[in-house]
Amino acid sequence: MALIDLKTMGISDKLIDLSEKVEDSLALRFKEIDKKEEVNQLKVLKAMQDNRLSEGHFAHTTGYGYNDIGRECLEDIYKSLFNTEAALVRPQITCGTHALNVALAANLRPGDELLSPVGKPYDTMDEIIGIRESRGSLKEYGVSYRQVDLLPDGSIDYDGVKEAINEKTKVVTIQRSRGYSKRPTLSVEEIGKLISFVKEIKPDAICMVDNCYGELVDDYEPSDVGADMTVGSLIKNLGGGLAPIGGYIVGTNECIEQCAYRLTSPGLGKEVGATLGVTHTLFQGLFNAPSVVSSALKGAIFAAGLYQELGYEVFPRVDEVRHDIIQAVDMKTPEGLCAFCKGIQAAAPVDSYVVPEPWAMPGYDSDVIMAAGTFISGASIELSADGPLKEPYTVFFQGGLNYGHAKYGILKSAQFVLDSI
Repeated sequence: MALIDLKTMGISDKLIDLSEKVEDSLALRFKEIDKKEEVNQLKVLKAMQDNRLSEGHFAHTTGYGYNDIGRECLEDIYKSLFNTEAALVRPQITCGTHALNVALAANLRPGDELLSPVGKPYDTMDEIIGIRESRGSLKEYGVSYRQVDLLPDGSIDYDGVKEAINEKTKVVTIQRSRGYSKRPTLSVEEIGKLISFVKEIKPDAICMVDNCYGELVDDYEPSDVGADMTVGSLIKNLGGGLAPIGGYIVGTNECIEQCAYRLTSPGLGKEVGATLGVTHTLFQGLFNAPSVVSSALKGAIFAAGLYQELGYEVFPRVDEVRHDIIQAVDMKTPEGLCAFCKGIQAAAPVDSYVVPEPWAMPGYDSDVIMAAGTFISGASIELSADGPLKEPYTVFFQGGLNYGHAKYGILKSAQFVLDSI
């Protein structure tokens, strides 16, 4: 039987040689990631043991979902993991955008103001906030919005934040990851400093952190540094590639109770919500998450190193400290952006024969191309890449359930890019 290697999988000798050079230079970085993975794996394990996870918690419920002990145990584990008073972890939360909408809509009332002190949030937040007109937006319900842009060097404009906070400021939303921008991802330490600054000015302000793509990258979370709510998706980091759907909101008792009433109904709150047999995969996905996040992080760093060697501008650069799993690369042309995504799709285990094309995706202000041949539809903890069709044609790469696949996907993307020139 012939040996299957990178060459037989369509990667040129030039790229194989370059990949070996890049990997050799990253040995120490990868070792540091392995150490952090071990810390986070033990943290997840301890949370499961402390909350006495048992086989009985894998049973599913239907209908109202009353007395779902598995759901309750899962939320107790998230409370322990994030060091919070309460947690809402539900398959009824469809995605990260939905989780953020629940958290905001639950804790804002007409006349309140939402403040973003880290510039404009991710594109799908535009219609939630009302930056772009949409039915059911916060703006439609009388919630105003203001933002403070980051300084030219990507740091927080603390003077601007101080000036922006006023008597109407109710929720301060802090997006950890870069989204469709090239600003630096915020470290947990930076987030903690910003939260402390806000609380000194307005102690009753609710600080919410969009934690998407950042979970388990560091060995502590925004909830450990004062966040009132920390929000994310289970088809990203914490689902470990197994969660078929879901999102989480962890934080103070008051905030989470409000969120539960918004997600279900006033008077029902956390008491209802059948798990329909997915609880087992939510537990197992969380257990796998530290390893999967570690693989995705290595893949992102490898992508930065490879594309940097090929002469592309990358964000963050290969030697920068990481606070999420996203790697951005300026592809310079729409053809380059599309070639990158087509290469990622061609490397996928699912729908590898499909050719992605840009389209007017709901929630975005321009055509977007997305590559995601994933086992869970849209799961961006799996190998995926996407980007808006607008200058400078930046592609955003993330995920990889194991490093071997992430590495191959990156090489395949580079092969498609080089072949398209």
